[in-house]
Amino acid sequence: MTDATRLSARDALARVADPGTFGELPAPEGKYGPDGPLSWEGYDAARARAAARTGEAESVVCGTASVGGTRAVLVSFEFGFLGGSLGERAGDRIEAAYTYAREHRLPVVPLVATGGSRMQEGMRALVQLQRVARQSVLNREAGLPQVAVLRDPTTGGGWATLGAGADVILALEGAQVGFAGSRVRPADADPSAYTAEGQYAAGAVDAVVRPDDLAGTLARWLRLLTRPSDAPAPVPYALGRGDLPATGREAVLRARAPERPRAGAYLDAYFTSREAVSGDRCGGTDEGMLCGFGESARDGRTIAFAAQTGTATRPAGYRTAARMVRLAGRLGVPVLTLVDTPGAANDAEAERSGAGAAIADLFTALAASPVPVTTLVVGEGGSGGALALAAPDRTWATPDSYFSVIAPELAAAILKRAPEETDATADQLQVRPQDLEDLGAVRGIAQPAP
Repeated sequence: MTDATRLSARDALARVADPGTFGELPAPEGKYGPDGPLSWEGYDAARARAAARTGEAESVVCGTASVGGTRAVLVSFEFGFLGGSLGERAGDRIEAAYTYAREHRLPVVPLVATGGSRMQEGMRALVQLQRVARQSVLNREAGLPQVAVLRDPTTGGGWATLGAGADVILALEGAQVGFAGSRVRPADADPSAYTAEGQYAAGAVDAVVRPDDLAGTLARWLRLLTRPSDAPAPVPYALGRGDLPATGREAVLRARAPERPRAGAYLDAYFTSREAVSGDRCGGTDEGMLCGFGESARDGRTIAFAAQTGTATRPAGYRTAARMVRLAGRLGVPVLTLVDTPGAANDAEAERSGAGAAIADLFTALAASPVPVTTLVVGEGGSGGALALAAPDRTWATPDSYFSVIAPELAAAILKRAPEETDATADQLQVRPQDLEDLGAVRGIAQPAP
């Protein structure tokens, strides 16, 4: 924990909002009966002490502000007010904030710091989680982004709704993050699992951010996620060799060459800046799949991307890509995918992690995408593990790439051919870029930059 992660609600707002732009939304009318819905003895006094200590009437402060020039609705938790807990009146405020965001077409940024539901209100407090989840769904259906910032601590229902339910999740370094708070988790639990860093490693958080970098990071995300466009992402320029391979075997060797440009080089050339989406939200990450949103160097538009880096793609990679494709579709942002994998990971752990279901989900996400998807094969196109990331009818290939139903070596083995027949098998498979164009498997061959 750092001092910045335990800021008050208004200090947290001041840290991210452009100076002088925050305006608080009116709090909905609503009062408790004596000591709340459960007549919990001492509840009125506890709330009065919390109000005197924090200067707030409830555990959330809601309003609008500009963040790096992008107007947004901000929902900031006051942990000093009964541990930032959610009760009925806090639910009223959050519902009103999300409704305002829909009416004015604004993104929502929850600045979360909460211990969970307010026990002095019992089930009347717990059902606020359903209420908050409903508001999140309505904003998602309206195509409005939600970017959560996890402060210290973010636990219980606040993490399981406003936090984990957001489109993009930023966590402040050192923050406690987990469904189980420190007083209710098992005594022998690994404490690292309940941290921002632990949640990032488990694929539940997109980025761990230094407090001093939060305003800039949040501003970039809001800018990227609030600029829809109808035009497809332009095909990237080819960065490698410009001549075409003479044989299938040459195509395979060129695609596998260590010096051949990889996804990172293509993304650097394609974007002036980009932010990463990380993790499958199911406990996994895959460094071999790079996903996120960036600003196109070609025309300045926001383009979402998913790029394989040349390794065997793991189930978490497919799930992360599918999550990104669906988010881009909801926000109206075109998608670019870069294909480069020898195939899907096929070890036992990949099978136990649901490889088949993860690949199927990505196929489905691309097939159902309401926004245009552009694909460039930049290296190896290894069977279905590569095809899952390829756009139907909008795929191009570079001169130093290949695409095949199966690797030539494996095809020869399955056909019970001698190893020396592998080259001839590669030719039979017609894996060269020009073969793929003739077959109609790709639209064309990417050209170098002018």
